[in-house]
Amino acid sequence: MFSHVMLGVNDLEVSKKFYDAILGTLGLPAGVANKNRYFYRSPTGTFAITTPINGEPANHGNGSTIGFTVQSPEQGDAFHAAGVANGGTACEDAPGFRESAAGSLYLAYLRDPDGNKLCALHRPAK
Repeated sequence: MFSHVMLGVNDLEVSKKFYDAILGTLGLPAGVANKNRYFYRSPTGTFAITTPINGEPANHGNGSTIGFTVQSPEQGDAFHAAGVANGGTACEDAPGFRESAAGSLYLAYLRDPDGNKLCALHRPAK
């Protein structure tokens, strides 16, 4: 459904360090520079960070979350820990399993250095 997700950030290098760390836990290489942007490419899509081209400050969307698929709870824990160690902040409940209408899900939430809300999500095999 999606070709890419791009987030506005205020300090490109601070955000690159953060995203290199968390996306590295998913096996993605460091972001590739293209002018005022960094791109992280995978077989299933592209994630990018950019300073806003209109020159205005970047800000996060209230109620918005970007979810990243992880292959295991351990990978989710690594994603979360890498984020907190690189300028992110934990939010929501602690990483772990939660019961929902969709079944049992592992979720780990954090905010990036600009306040964007991220989630590592693992759906265990049934």
